[in-house]
Amino acid sequence: MKNTILVLMFLVTILQAFGQKKIDQKTFVSFMKDDNTVVLDVRTPEEFTEGHIQGALNFNYFSDSFVKNVTGKVGKSKILLVYCAAGGRSAEAAKALKKAGYKTVYDLIGGYDSWQD
Repeated sequence: MKNTILVLMFLVTILQAFGQKKIDQKTFVSFMKDDNTVVLDVRTPEEFTEGHIQGALNFNYFSDSFVKNVTGKVGKSKILLVYCAAGGRSAEAAKALKKAGYKTVYDLIGGYDSWQD
């Protein structure tokens, strides 16, 4: 467990240093193990109901109060792992969340459509 945390910290540092915002599924899953991480599904509630990544919180990006809803429930010190269906909405959501003051926001490449259990 100690080694896993060290590896995660190293990956976060490297990704931040290079301005990386999009991550692959393997890295996404690794980050999910960190207690300081929150997984955000930014699809509609209907899409979320049809299937989602276990443990994800649903915040509809199309809601006028998207950022307000997230900031009301998720502290800005958290690492955010964001995904949508294919990657478009989550990229925009990640930008909005960074602008709102979240320091560490990563977007799943390919979104839920490419998710493999």
